[in-house]
Amino acid sequence: MTASKPSRLRRTVATLAVAFAASSCARLATVDPNALWKIVDLRCVPSQQATGTPGQCTVVDLDKRYVILKDIVGRSQHLLIPTDRVTGIESPFVLAPNAQDYWDDAWASRLYVEKSVKRPLPDDQLGIEINSQYRRSQNQLHIHIDCMRSDVSDALARHAKDTPDEWRWDTLNGQRYRIMRVTSLTQANNPFRIVARDNRGVAAMAVQTILVTGAGPSAEKDGWLVVNSGLDADNGSGTAEGLLDHACRVADGG
Repeated sequence: MTASKPSRLRRTVATLAVAFAASSCARLATVDPNALWKIVDLRCVPSQQATGTPGQCTVVDLDKRYVILKDIVGRSQHLLIPTDRVTGIESPFVLAPNAQDYWDDAWASRLYVEKSVKRPLPDDQLGIEINSQYRRSQNQLHIHIDCMRSDVSDALARHAKDTPDEWRWDTLNGQRYRIMRVTSLTQANNPFRIVARDNRGVAAMAVQTILVTGAGPSAEKDGWLVVNSGLDADNGSGTAEGLLDHACRVADGG
């Protein structure tokens, strides 16, 4: 039976309304700098507390005070987001004596990238990264967890045997970064603390970006590389996210 014109019109209007609502939500997530915080604070944490399930998030760790959220960008990208209100890399909270080791937690959470691509990856093909205050869209601290660009991993391989705890400058993706090999990501080797040693104060930290990847196939054996740049450096950058590959081509042999 053929639908009447009013029925077809109502369905068309309803479809358009749904599409408009969806696009409006997408735009809101894009322009609202508190969108990530709202997902964590209003959805994921309450769901975990009430039902024992993480809701929209992949994981909610109430003890360590962070969530893991699958990013809408990319096949495998995940984000570590604190359940506390922390604006970003410039926040004094990340340097407090009792601050959570978010980098260590983010590194452990790389397994969700591997689950997304359905295969294990060497540690030097995985990266975790945070943008500067001036190169981010969200005002809630979030560490990107994803695959590395293969050409960047190849370039960083020359630092695999660097003497630990010493900065060495290099050019990656056309911009200047300094690289330090470390043997852990906690306590004094927490990347926030390492970078803050010679970038003291909120203003200095606000322009920094940090990426961490394995110094070799096994970070436990080979160590990690802390990659840092800043808007205040000569030909520096306020973001290292371009060193990641949100298409995760390394998982396909690319």
